[in-house]
Amino acid sequence: MHSPLGWTGLSQWSYLAAAFAAMLLTVWLAERRRRGKESSRALRAALALTTGWALVTSSLGPNAAIAQVFEIVRNLGWLVVVYSLFARDNRHTSVVQVRPVLAVLAMVEMMQFVLLLLAIRFAGIDAATAMIFQLSVMFRLLLTTGALVLVHNLYVGALSGQRDAVRWTALALALMWGYDLNLYTIAYLGRMVPMEMVALRGLVQIAAMLLVAVGAMRGGSALRFSPSRSVAFQSLSLLVIGGYLILMVAAAQSVAWLGGDVSQLAQLGFAFATTVVILALVPSGRLRGWLTVMLAKHFFQHRYDYRAEWQRLTRTIGRAGPNALPLHARVVQALADITDSASGVMLIPGEGGDLVLAARWQWPTIDVPAEAMPAATAQFFEARGFIVDLDEVRAGTDHQGEGALMPRWLVEEHGAWAVVPLLHFDRLVGLVVLGRPPLARKLDWEDFDLLRVVGQQLASYIAEHNGQSALLEASRFDEFNRRIAFVMHDIKNLASQLALLARNAERHAENPAFRKDMLVTLTNAADKLNALLARLSRYGAGGVQRLEMIDAADVVEAVAARYRGAGGDWTVHVTPGQTCPIMASRETLEQVLAHLVQNAIDASQPGMAVFLQTRTDGMTGVIEVSDTGCGMSADFVRNRLFKPFVSTKSGGFGIGAFEARELVRAMNGRLEVESREGLGSRFAVRLPLVVAGSLATIPDDQSDDKKVA
Repeated sequence: MHSPLGWTGLSQWSYLAAAFAAMLLTVWLAERRRRGKESSRALRAALALTTGWALVTSSLGPNAAIAQVFEIVRNLGWLVVVYSLFARDNRHTSVVQVRPVLAVLAMVEMMQFVLLLLAIRFAGIDAATAMIFQLSVMFRLLLTTGALVLVHNLYVGALSGQRDAVRWTALALALMWGYDLNLYTIAYLGRMVPMEMVALRGLVQIAAMLLVAVGAMRGGSALRFSPSRSVAFQSLSLLVIGGYLILMVAAAQSVAWLGGDVSQLAQLGFAFATTVVILALVPSGRLRGWLTVMLAKHFFQHRYDYRAEWQRLTRTIGRAGPNALPLHARVVQALADITDSASGVMLIPGEGGDLVLAARWQWPTIDVPAEAMPAATAQFFEARGFIVDLDEVRAGTDHQGEGALMPRWLVEEHGAWAVVPLLHFDRLVGLVVLGRPPLARKLDWEDFDLLRVVGQQLASYIAEHNGQSALLEASRFDEFNRRIAFVMHDIKNLASQLALLARNAERHAENPAFRKDMLVTLTNAADKLNALLARLSRYGAGGVQRLEMIDAADVVEAVAARYRGAGGDWTVHVTPGQTCPIMASRETLEQVLAHLVQNAIDASQPGMAVFLQTRTDGMTGVIEVSDTGCGMSADFVRNRLFKPFVSTKSGGFGIGAFEARELVRAMNGRLEVESREGLGSRFAVRLPLVVAGSLATIPDDQSDDKKVA
């Protein structure tokens, strides 16, 4: 067995080394603070107090009165560190139990001063000394137990982004106070302080200093060490403490039973076997990676509390009421809440397969073009379901060819952090671009797994919403068609009767003047009714009877002249453009432009101007109608602007924008819209140029007329 002198020597050297480590760490943190890096004042003070305590203990021994005073002050300093860690994310104000518990623990530790004075006063009385010793050890047990509970709550209750910042310091505190718990438990049961554990206490302090240093150097790295949620922290702590005590007792008994050279051989054999295992396993990078993932998945605590995340997602998606966000914005918020992102946007497939903006969530500054992503990018996400880390794309990392498909506007937007596809039965229903969280970090396997599963769930909500909207629209169309069928039937009968009356009046009226007037009046009425019938029937491709070559600039001038002659508090300007020969129906195009100009006037303040311009773009002619009015949100443009029976005007039927788009489609064109709330809107009517129309003409050898496909 080792002699007390051997343990005393080890104690002196271990405490001296601990003092040196604490002093070195204090100086290093102070230097970091001088260079402008983050460094806690409470942590530096606690390390300085630990340095003094270790030096005094090394010089005078752990039982000296001044050493015990320094230990009391050191414990109070580390309690202040715990409070400062709670204050980092303001939980010292929201968790009301923290400050009272810390105050009670500080009072318990302050009682050690009273017990120390009593121990000096009654040093010659054995019974009093024994009672004071038991009280002192019991108070230390209360301190260490309460401190460990606080450290547990500090880490488990922290936000996922804040855990990286407190992980290593919390581990150091758990190691320091966990060892003290073992020490004072054995002292309380054995009614004396074990010198062996006192000597090893300095080594534990060195290990705690190393953990604090690692935490300061890493500063919230991706390296994770956190107990599993499936195993409660209290149970794990008791298990570790019990295992440690059993190991210590077994080691001490083994040394006592073996004795002499056999004990030394056992120690050497254990050290040799441990070294061989380390040398065999550490160089294998593949094995280390496998162990890291397996331990992180099955033994250590996950970053996310999946039950809490699921409940929060359900609350966000199920939020209703007049002040609730639209569904697409709530989908973005649900994904952003998982990664602590402060903003995000959602893109959805457009009519041509490209991706267009559908919703913004707390990100008004991002500039998303009308065609946010081409169809090739949408097909990539649909086929791969790949979650893109945009920081890796910017760094040149390319896993599955995503680097070449990311649009420039997204790569240059440094606030964009990740792109998450929303897949429903292998079909892309949306794409969410997440903004960078306040505490940036690298996405890992757990982020990808959770975002992928949540994305599929959110995609099902969007698909269900789209299905319900389609059913509602179909039911409204069915009701509308039934009503219009009756109206058209009645109008048709009336037109027939008026036409017959006109013919009879022409044949039987005796007064030539009356006959002439009646003929003109009835003929005009019949023409108007027939025109109304034609207009009511003008939906789809069959609504435009004939396409011909017209100059879009002439049509624009005619529409602008109509509004100039009407007067009013608004003006319609034609911006000088270029000749734009297109294939279209003049009457239909005038009807579309009149509707767009009227909408622009309604959306603008009195005195504001509406601008018309023509230009060519490749094989298409473009007619733009722009205003500087109130603008529209992305959600309104996507979900309400072109929906029939949805109108913001009092008494409106809600089919004007829908009819305009259908008429443009009937002329083989496309209606595009870009709008920003508070800035205005721009509608672009794209129609094929005459050259493009001639290429699409179907030749007919039997007729001189040519029909445009």
